Amino acid sequence: MHTIWKGSISFGLVNIPIKLHAATEDKDISLRTLHKECHSPIKYEKVCPVCQKEVGKEDIVRAFEYTKGKFVVLEDNELEELKKQNEEKSVEIMDFVKIEEIDPIYFNRSYFMSPNDGGIKAYSLLRQALKESNKVGLAKIIIRSKEQMAVIRVVDNTLLMETIHYPDEVRSAADVPNIPANDTIVKKEIDTAILLIDQLTTTFDPTKYNDDYRTALLELIESKKTGQKTITAKTKETVSNNVTDLMEALQASIDRTKPDKLEGKKTTPRKKAAPKKKKQA
Repeated sequence: MHTIWKGSISFGLVNIPIKLHAATEDKDISLRTLHKECHSPIKYEKVCPVCQKEVGKEDIVRAFEYTKGKFVVLEDNELEELKKQNEEKSVEIMDFVKIEEIDPIYFNRSYFMSPNDGGIKAYSLLRQALKESNKVGLAKIIIRSKEQMAVIRVVDNTLLMETIHYPDEVRSAADVPNIPANDTIVKKEIDTAILLIDQLTTTFDPTKYNDDYRTALLELIESKKTGQKTITAKTKETVSNNVTDLMEALQASIDRTKPDKLEGKKTTPRKKAAPKKKKQA
């Protein structure tokens, strides 16, 4: 597994030399853009709009635009020195908290942590301490020239570091438009919705979910490579158009889940009520 960062992490007086490895990978399919006429790959050039000429890497500097059209130029050596000063510091765990206290909206990227030379015992110590305390560590780390907060926890007997957003990077839910202020749902609708949730409730198994679009795109690409006839993707089953009422939509959803949930269960047919005898005059 490729190492993307080397350093050390500490809590108290315990220092742990570690390596970081990306815990996830992006499997998006990359498509190239071609010239429609000759199918040549399109080349994107960096051109100065004032000088009207292409500029090379050696002619480009980085800057911060503090107001429209006005910049502060930052030299490469200044940025490298600033980066070096912070990267050489040991990553220190500042606090320990319960993971339930951190809303999932804060989580960003995940990295596996492995012990570097001489760090096995200290690594095992932190891992066991986190397990038994049922806590996670909060730390700061610089990855790819960006200082980030991070959560350190145990996953499958391995320390995992998850970078998290700073509070000012998370937008407020209060700014989301068109959110209804008051509930106008009647109890019968709530009960029916809860019944639907109960019927669809299961144990989380990530292996049962697949990227259907990526699979279909790969099949389309393969069929074009081999010259075979393309396959039309199946359309998702939808509820009948005449279901317009909220209760009808909920009930229709419940009815659609019944065969799967009740499969294999033996049901007893309900006995019909005996017809009432007419009274004689």
